[in-house]
Amino acid sequence: MPKFYSFANRSNYYINPFSFYVKFTELYSLNRLCKANFEFIRAMSTLNKDQPEILKWASPDGEFRRKASSFRNTISKDPNAIYTAEKDRYHLYVSWACPWAHRTVIVRSLKGLDNLIGLSVVSYILGEKGWKFNTPEETPGAIPDNVNNAQYLRELYFKSDPNYGGRFTVPVLWDKKTQTIVNNESSEIIRIFNDAFDDFTPETKGVTYYPENLRTQIDEINEWVYDTVNNGVYKCGFATTQEAYNRNIEPLFKSLDRLEGILSKNEFLVGNTFTEADIRLWTTIIRFDPVYHTHFKTNKKTIAHDYPNILRWARQIYQMPKISDTVNMYHIKHHYFESHKQINPTGIVPINNGPDLAQPIIESKNV
Repeated sequence: MPKFYSFANRSNYYINPFSFYVKFTELYSLNRLCKANFEFIRAMSTLNKDQPEILKWASPDGEFRRKASSFRNTISKDPNAIYTAEKDRYHLYVSWACPWAHRTVIVRSLKGLDNLIGLSVVSYILGEKGWKFNTPEETPGAIPDNVNNAQYLRELYFKSDPNYGGRFTVPVLWDKKTQTIVNNESSEIIRIFNDAFDDFTPETKGVTYYPENLRTQIDEINEWVYDTVNNGVYKCGFATTQEAYNRNIEPLFKSLDRLEGILSKNEFLVGNTFTEADIRLWTTIIRFDPVYHTHFKTNKKTIAHDYPNILRWARQIYQMPKISDTVNMYHIKHHYFESHKQINPTGIVPINNGPDLAQPIIESKNV
């Protein structure tokens, strides 16, 4: 007979029932835990496969590559142009959450175009059908589409082009006369707003955020800031492989360090002149600590604790007239943390809103 049988049958051997029960409970709990972990891993592994196309961001190699905007027309002061500057002809569609759309709202406001160009604001949730229009009662801060009465932004894209096959992005600059999208590229829309409607706004005529004598410097800054910061946070956050994330995280912080150095010497990015370069960067920076640091895993440093000159600059811009009115941090945070289920399946929204930009008061060097 095997030894363990003879051992068990020894007259002085006693099995403690309580010890047996404890061991059984431990094994049962471990089995349940392993099963739960397996189900979670299986769910996470299939999450991206189950996502609708509109919510799939990364390429097959794990790298996020932003697609070019499709509608690239402009608005001209020329009365014979297809899209000529006119009062109440154009309408802007945005999301308070989107940093690209945020740029256009800022310039629209600074240039006094509020009464010339209408505004609609989508809900902060990006669902399977894309951006949705809600009433302010349904979603505080939303502004319905009172031009086309669309339920979803995608309807405007198909109305402009029934064969459209791209993404349904904001911002959208819409022409009510020709019933089509003029432009959906934020960098071009802010330049349209910069001077195309000057004849209708004498109080801001000549105020420019793209001055001719600084254009070379502005363009140079815009190029590397866009690639490594504006889009860099997305390349980190939407990466689906460690290699893709690693390729983009260091260039992001190298550029933030570079920006910190520039702003340690200058009031703004191009000397002491507030330009579109500042506007384009600023909408990314105010989202950095409350969203990108956690949600996009860009957590090497924070603006609040590691970049005092960027923080001073961010506060100074926030405190400019009309700027703070364009910031809706509720929409910003709830969009990212609730819409991107492939990154944040629980939809839990962290509490941090980033550094206080209203205080302390920053005095301009030009005053």
